[in-house]
This record gives sequence, C-alpha cells and structure tokens, in this order.
Amino acid sequence: MSNAITQRNGVFADGAFTRPVAGAELTCSILVVGGSTAAYTTTLTALRLNLDVCLVQPHKVVGGQFTAQALPASDDGDLLQAKAGLYTVDGEEFAISKAQRAFRDRQRELQPVGGKKVANPGGGWVSPLATTPVVAATAMNEALLPYLRDGRLTLIPFAEPVQVAMEGGSGRSRVGGVIFRDTQTGHTFTVRAKVTVEATDLGDLLEVGNIPSRVGQEARHETGEAILPEDARPQCQQSITFDVVVEHTARGKGIAIGKPNGFETESWIGLKEFTANFWTKAKPDKWQKWDFFSDFGIFRYRRLLRSHPHDKKVAPGDVAVLNWGTSSEPNRAFCCGNDYRPGRLVGVSREERALHIQRARQRAQAYVHYLQTHGAADLKPRGDLTWTKDGIALEPYIREARRGIALTTIRHEDVAETFFPDQARARCFDDSVGIGQYHYLDLHGNDAKGHVSPKGKDVVALPFSLPLGSLVPRDTDGLVLSAKSIGTTHITNAAYRMHPMEWAIGEASGFLAVFSVWTGLEPRVLVTEEKHVRKIQGFMARNGIPIFWFNDISHDDPDFEAIQVLAAAAIVRSEDPRSLSFKPYAPVSRAVVATALVNVLKLPTTLPNSSTAGPTFGDVLPGKHWAYMPIETLHAHGMIAGVGKNRFAPDTPITREQLSFLVKRAMPEVYDKAFGRTPIDRQNLQRRELSRVLYEVFKGRLGL
Repeated sequence: MSNAITQRNGVFADGAFTRPVAGAELTCSILVVGGSTAAYTTTLTALRLNLDVCLVQPHKVVGGQFTAQALPASDDGDLLQAKAGLYTVDGEEFAISKAQRAFRDRQRELQPVGGKKVANPGGGWVSPLATTPVVAATAMNEALLPYLRDGRLTLIPFAEPVQVAMEGGSGRSRVGGVIFRDTQTGHTFTVRAKVTVEATDLGDLLEVGNIPSRVGQEARHETGEAILPEDARPQCQQSITFDVVVEHTARGKGIAIGKPNGFETESWIGLKEFTANFWTKAKPDKWQKWDFFSDFGIFRYRRLLRSHPHDKKVAPGDVAVLNWGTSSEPNRAFCCGNDYRPGRLVGVSREERALHIQRARQRAQAYVHYLQTHGAADLKPRGDLTWTKDGIALEPYIREARRGIALTTIRHEDVAETFFPDQARARCFDDSVGIGQYHYLDLHGNDAKGHVSPKGKDVVALPFSLPLGSLVPRDTDGLVLSAKSIGTTHITNAAYRMHPMEWAIGEASGFLAVFSVWTGLEPRVLVTEEKHVRKIQGFMARNGIPIFWFNDISHDDPDFEAIQVLAAAAIVRSEDPRSLSFKPYAPVSRAVVATALVNVLKLPTTLPNSSTAGPTFGDVLPGKHWAYMPIETLHAHGMIAGVGKNRFAPDTPITREQLSFLVKRAMPEVYDKAFGRTPIDRQNLQRRELSRVLYEVFKGRLGL
C-alpha cells in the first residue's frame, strides 16, 4: 500500500481498498467479517497488537452505529457521564477503555464549538457526546491509516459472506475461512485466516455457516430465564430504524425530502404514526408540550452539531439526527417516529429482508416529510453527512442480531436489578473481559405478538460485565463472536447493544483472537483454562481496558491491572457490595487479608476437628465471624498466628510488614517482586498495596 493513502469527508481514498478478483483467495492472521462498531474495534485492537487483519464489510465507511448507521450520538449510561468527585474519577476514566476515551476526545477536537473544544459538541439532551457521522468516521479512520499504509490492514468493501469454509480433522467443526460475494459485481472470492471474527450487524456469518444460533425471543428452556414463556418466539425481535440527518435552516430555506410512495395509504407510513411534539409530565396531572425546535424538543434530542455556544439554544445551522422511538402524548395513540416495527430482518429470506429495509427507509422519508408539512418546514436533509443523497443513513440502525450459542449465555438473571438486591453491580463474571452499563433493558419491540416486557426492577440493568465465554461458540472452533452475535439473549442484548458496550465487545474479541493466533490454541481452550483467562485479563487491563466496576480507579492508575484482575477473580473487591468504590487508600483488616490469601493460593478449607479441638481463636468463632473458615485454614497450613492470649484480632488493620511475613511463608520465590514497589514497614497496609502484592502471588501460583 502507498503511504499516500488519505481520507476525505470520512471516507478513505480508493487506494485504501482491496477489491479481490473473481475466484481470488487471500490469507491473513485474523479475518473480521462485518461493518459493525465491534468489527472496527476488533480490527484496531488486533492491528495495535502487531497482527495483520483483513476486514470485509458492506460499505466503504467503517464504524457501524457511529457512521454508516448515522447515530454518532452515543447511548451512554449514567456512570460514563459521571464527573470526577472528591473520591471518584471521571466516568471516561473508569467506565470505558483508554482507547475509547481517546476516540471520544478526538471527536471533540475535530468538532470545536465557537473555536473551543467542548465536552458535547452536538449539545443534544439525551447523548452526552454527539458529533456528525463524518467526524466520527474521520476519527476512526485516522487510527487505521498507519496500518493501511504499511499493509497490515486489508480493507475490502462491498462484500457479504455467502459460505463458511469449514475444516475437519479434530471431530469438531472449525472455521478456516469465508467465501464472500462482491455485491457490486456478483463474483465470489475467499479469505482464509487462522481466526475468524463474526462481527456482522445481523449475525449473518452464523446463518450462512449453519453455526448453532438463536433468533428473536427464546423459550424458557433454552436460556433458563424465568421471565420467558415456554415457547420460542423468533418473530419477536427489536425494531430497526433508518436514521436521518437534517439541518435546521433559516426561515424559508428548507429543502423538501419529498413524499414517499404509499404515504398515508400503506400501514407502515400512515399519518397517525407521526408527531412533531414531545410531551412530558410537568406535574402528576399536567402535561408539558415541547415543540420540535424547542429546548427539549425532538430536534435537540439527538442534535449532532450546533452553531451556538449555549447548548440549549436551537438555531439555524444546527444539525440533528432523527432517531426517535416513541412520543408519549395525551389522548393520542402510540407513535413511533422513524422506528420501523413491522417485520424483521433475522431468520427471513434475503428477499423479505430487502423488502423490510426498503419499507423502513420509506418510513424515515415519510417521517421527515410529515415534519416538513406539520410545523417544521425549515429542515433540509444533510446527505453530505450520511454519504447518501437524502440524508437517510447508508444502512438501518440495527438493535438485534442472530446470536451464537456460546460457552456462556448472559441471561436476564445476570443483569437485572431484581436478582441483585442491595448490590451496586450485576453479576461479576469470573472471566470478565469488559464492563458496560445502561440504566435499563431498552427493548424496542417490533409488531409481532408475544413480546415479554420486563417492568420495575426486572427492566433495570445494574452495571454488568462481559464474560470471555460469551465470545466463544460452543460447537465451533476457529471462530470468535463479536458485535451483537455474542452469547446474550433477546432480553440482555437490549443492554449489551449500546455504543460503548459494543466498542468494548470488539476490543475483547480482538484480544481473544490475537491470543489464539499467538498461542496456536483454540478460543475454547483459552476460555476454559484459568491461566489463559488471567493472562488475557491482565494484558487487557495493562492496555487500559476495565474488566470490573470501580468508580475510583482510573485506567491510568499504576495499580490498575492488579486491582482489576484480582477483583474479577473475586479475591479483592469492594468492602461494601452496595458501593462501586474500591477505596485504594483505606486500611485493610487482618481478616480481609487472610481471606484474600486463601483465595489467591486456592487453599482447601481446613477446620479444627470439632470432637478434639474447638476454634483456634476466641475472637473468631464459627457463626460469629464471617472470616472464621479462611482464618482457620491459614492457621492449619502454618501460615498465620494470633496476637497473643488466644486472640487473632481479625478486624485490626494489618501492617505492610505483617503482610510481608505471610507472603514469605506462602510463596518465597515471588517475595522480592511482590514488594518491589511497597515499603516493608509498620505502616498500615493500604488496599491498593494489598492488590499490588497479592497479584504477584496470584501470578506466581498460575505460573504467569
């Protein structure tokens, strides 16, 4: 590739792309299939780890949700939006990776407001960070340019998978490569790879490869989710939306998008489906109406670009993306904006899919036409920002895909608040390789009958984690699941599909694919052996990727890796499960250290023989103190003693020196390394120091 490769308006110059001829066969280390956000982050992750990658996608534009789907207004959870406090760090330093934070920061630099870099260039009221699709694409492209120029990235546009090249020999199915069809010429070509990543937006690689998968709403017996009915309902899927980017023009300068065929005569684009207003309850008995261009109207909901420094003021020249699901309004039937609810795209023929995509696009056009003829005439489509003629996105915003049957299925019971009373986090998977948070399970159901609709605490999602096992298909080797095809369910996908989480999923699938290439081991082997899981977790944390929820430990913290991995391994977590704080400078009790050491060393529980001896320590009694078993276990292994007079003083702070004695007895070979950055003195041990020291013991036990 030439060093002259450039980009313009968010699209690479033609020299960046590879267009294989009919019958061509390419080889690479990692093949990433799809144009999703996760496909992009998988690719970037693998490239940064010095492997060659072939990315095959449906368009020239990379980035999925942020770009081709025209929704660069990120769906962020509350924690990502948190500002640093006295004892907490900024949300972008603990809720997302260092790489994702850099992407967000670059977007801000590329779209200043009034000549200044601001937190939210678009100033929309639902998204704390929004820019135009072109700005998002430009920032994404910048990171790929070095790898296009040195030839490590092969980028193939306008192609879709039509067949999976399976290899035999081990008694298990193994993906050896993929046969693609060039959508412009119709001819086919093959890409072979050591590892293939399924990162399509609809899970199409699973379908064409006949790889075990699930579609739509599952049956209770399939996932074990108690909220589900007994029968599977594959027709119950989330709706799609064709987003539209429009500009608020000066009075009389609007440009009509035109009335689509079937407007008011076809059911999916009837006049009754739309509204220009947004209603909120000002008081229990009083509604507040927000006009389209008002401070909290639909236009500013996902505004992408503003001409005025004041973020609430809507002015001519401002640009917004229309991605409006519902509008509550007194005495009016349910409205869906440009959400398209009839039909589905997964589990149907390609002809039926194409029909629904066409109709969804017509609906988006109809919505803009309605707005322009019902009080918002001063709008014009901004096709220059969507790489289309009419401002309607290149492809629909996809909320749900065909999902692989993975080694781990993330269920409703792993995420919803109902199942974690008085806790700050949802299930903390032992093999976590990422974290995410969205305040609820955001199910945009289609028109099919039989949707389960969680309510109350069943729909609230606590901060959750991403298990490595959800990225590995149960029955197929050589393949890593990514994007929306991972082992979620119809219900949990509704939280895992959001922008920041899909970015994290792509990073995790990139690391897994890279480790598979580096070691020559199948993904399922890496996932099922603890030493490999911990090595992957440690390497990810070292690269600034959070895998456990703490709101007071930044990915720039020197102890980030140790704290994150030991927390994922359930060795040192929060003092209080109701808090997301780690409290790095807090002292540590002798009981906590005893428990952590037993867990690090995986010592078998050993208790006094009740018939011949009672408890060793009078102040640590069974049923009276929570740390009775680990303290007795450590004593039985000759690793701890009391403080005299038959006492252990379990709740007394431990000193650095006392911990050093324990480590020397437990694993003398790591002693010097364990205390390389921690003084051995009689000062109270801090929680961050406990993680720092025990991490070396932990790695020593695993031989890392």
